[in-house]
Formats: sequence, structure tokens, C-alpha cells
Amino acid sequence: MTRPIVVALYAPADRPERFEKALNAGADAVIVDLEDAVAPSRKASARASLTEFAEAWASRGAAAPAVQVRVNARGARTHDEDVAAVADLPAAFGIRLPKTQSADDVAAVRAAAPGREIHALLESALAIERAFEIAQAGVASVAVGEADLRAEIGVPAGREGEPGLAWSRARVVNAVAAAGLPLPLMAVWADVADLEGLEASCRVGRALGYAGRTAIHPRQIEVIRRVFTPDADEVERARRIVERVRTAAADGKGAFVLDDGTFIDIAMVKAAQRILDAAP
Repeated sequence: MTRPIVVALYAPADRPERFEKALNAGADAVIVDLEDAVAPSRKASARASLTEFAEAWASRGAAAPAVQVRVNARGARTHDEDVAAVADLPAAFGIRLPKTQSADDVAAVRAAAPGREIHALLESALAIERAFEIAQAGVASVAVGEADLRAEIGVPAGREGEPGLAWSRARVVNAVAAAGLPLPLMAVWADVADLEGLEASCRVGRALGYAGRTAIHPRQIEVIRRVFTPDADEVERARRIVERVRTAAADGKGAFVLDDGTFIDIAMVKAAQRILDAAP
């Protein structure tokens, strides 16, 4: 089974001296960034560094984290060059497509880089409205990019803006679930010093159905993993649900009830299995 991604760490592609640190930070995936983290004058050197990153990644063998490369958005000056550069990398390297606005954006990148996983990043009000359309366009995952979205819909940065993002976040969870995709990762928490705010935001996101979060600094990884990893009580209850269903089926019984009187239905079994899948 593919290892679930709970934490994905961004690493700027123009800082090769940070590649080893990013690969060793303990994230489930590393997102090598050619977009916002790289100044326009350094885009070409950032693309050239991708080969160095790929060599460092390959040296880790089966223990290597998953990798995505965030290219510049479709229509940006360097977009075509970015996609072509990723096409020369190992097949396991996915493309993170920022500012995805439509299924057409996804189709264009799939045509330019056949066989690559595409991870769509929705960063505008229009993209949120089209979340299901994009989720059905052949992508491997969908997530929200909240910095641009906050600016467009007038939501403040940081803790103050959290309530204003609830609808957009929930809409994307519903869209990916309806499309049969993995539950999404939350957007980055920009204030790397505010770990309490990060934790509070992660708990809100988990309650909405998110499966993890992207990070921009290694210090954020432990907080994200702790919040999104089921605790011992959750895991034990999930195991009891799954075992009770298995026992009842073996006994030919149609009613599934826990010892505390809780009636178990199919939805609860699916939720329990999801918890077990996410357990360490």
C-alpha cells in the first residue's frame, strides 16, 4: 500500500544546500518549489538544480519521501520550461500545478508530461467553485492555496482569518471525496513561529476532513503529524469496530453493535478503516 502523505514539506529549488535537510526532515513528501519561493532571476538556475535534487532523492532508495515539483502556473513565462524539466526527472516525481483554474489547465499539463501525477492547487474563488470539475480531470490530488484566496475574498491573514476559510476548505473536501480522490492536505501556515496557531488551525482542518498539511519549515512537521495522526484511543475504537463487524459476519449476524451499545453502520466501518490506515 502506498504510504499516506500527512506532511509535505516545501523546499525552494534554487537552494540546493537545503536539499539534504528537506529529504531528512521527516516529511512524507517534499515539494520542490520553482514558483513562489524562487525569484524571477533565479528560475533558470532553480530548474537546473532539479537534477541534483533527483540524485539526492534516488540515493535514499525505498526510504525516500514522495516528491512533487511545483511548477509555475500555466500561462506564466517559465511554465513550459518547468514542465519540460520535470518530464526529464524520475517518473515518480509528480507535478504540483499552482493556480489551477479549470480542467483545461490539467489537460494541458497532462498532455505535456504524459504519465505524471498532477496535483492541482486551487488559489482563487473561481477555482473553488470548479473544485469538482478539476477533481474529475485526472488529477492525483487537489488542495487549496490560501494566500491568494484570502486576498481575493477579503479574509485576513493568520488566526483572524480562519473562520472565513471554512466554507472554501469544506467545499474542496466534499469535491475530492465525491470524485473518489484522497482527502486533501491543508495549505501552509505562513507564520513559522506561531506553532500554537498552527496546531489550532490543524485541528479545525482535521474536523473538516483534511488528512494532513503542507509545511514551509521543518519545525512545523511535528505539530502537523501529531494533530493528524490518530491517537491510541481512536485507534483502539476503530479496531473494535472493524473486529466487531468481522465477528458478526462470521457468526451470520446482521446487527453490528459495540459493547457500549453503539450501533455500527457501513459509514462507521469506513471511517474506522480510514483511522487504521492513518495510524503509525
